[in-house]
Amino acid sequence: MAAEDPGDQYDPLALPDLASRALRGSVVAASDEFFAEKENLIKPGRAAYSPATFGHKGQVYDGWETRRRRGAQGGLPPSGEHDWVIVRLGAPGVVHAVVVDTAFFTGNFPQSCSVEACYVDDYPAAAALAAARWTEIVPRTELKGDTPHVFEVRPGRRYSHVRLKIYPDGGVARLRVHGVVVPDPALLDGLTFDLAALENGGDVRGCSDRFYSAPRNAISPGLSRVMGEGWETRRRRTGGNEWLVVGFAAPAVVSLVEIDTSGYIGNSPGMAQLRGQAGTGDGWDDAGWAPLLARTPLLPDTPHRFRVRPEAACDLVRLDVFPDGGVARLRLYGTLTPEGLSQVQRRWAETAG
Repeated sequence: MAAEDPGDQYDPLALPDLASRALRGSVVAASDEFFAEKENLIKPGRAAYSPATFGHKGQVYDGWETRRRRGAQGGLPPSGEHDWVIVRLGAPGVVHAVVVDTAFFTGNFPQSCSVEACYVDDYPAAAALAAARWTEIVPRTELKGDTPHVFEVRPGRRYSHVRLKIYPDGGVARLRVHGVVVPDPALLDGLTFDLAALENGGDVRGCSDRFYSAPRNAISPGLSRVMGEGWETRRRRTGGNEWLVVGFAAPAVVSLVEIDTSGYIGNSPGMAQLRGQAGTGDGWDDAGWAPLLARTPLLPDTPHRFRVRPEAACDLVRLDVFPDGGVARLRLYGTLTPEGLSQVQRRWAETAG
């Protein structure tokens, strides 16, 4: 079975948004944010717009907007002049696509843009990033107003920061940086951690239903504040059950499971079970699942924790919920096997600049 859904073609936009505030990305600095704040760029969800909502500086936009640049004698600025914004990714990773969305910016969008990226260890301040080695991953390209512009990026090196340049000025609603997390082995070696978490290289490989909300919500950082921030299926009217498959960065042994139904009061699953297996490339063997947690009743609005003792390591875990419903968070705590740690170390070395 293929990753995500059977028969799906490769879609870089289906990969996690590494810049998103939901993954704890942040906006480090910007050249200007006179009309609209730079932090809006990485908000989860689509941009919103309410016409004729004016503040002291003009129309209120759900995005990042700079003031108008001027050249000599108040004319147009030189063609190379630009504004910029730097975003720290929520986790280092290999970028596959960038989306520059000018939603609702119709007369004030930039003429063009480019995107650069770099990798810097630790937590540098904005001033230190000026000396970083930046690589252009999206060449300067013309933009349209009120349009999501998708730029595919040839994957290779890992990055920790991206810099969006807009020429010469204007507004951008959202910046998305889709890619694959590359976890730092130094932060995982010898530790028990959440193997399923996005920031540790986990991701959703497939699911049976995503009607109400994205399955990736279940492995996102933090607690679910409302039920819309978890994974919820439609009401099942036929036999069977709904399921979710999560993959790890590398083979590991799971020791503690948390299935959290917080916020799901009238629509939590009745029961759940977990099974694991060693993956086969991008998919799995439907007959190869081994027991991890036997079919167990669940309560509404409750974080359930279970110690488990699997017979073997795995890098895929399948959550079955019976018959349907919502799960706020799925946490799978464990440790990498020696071979798993070696795989993470090799991946880290292969994606170095």
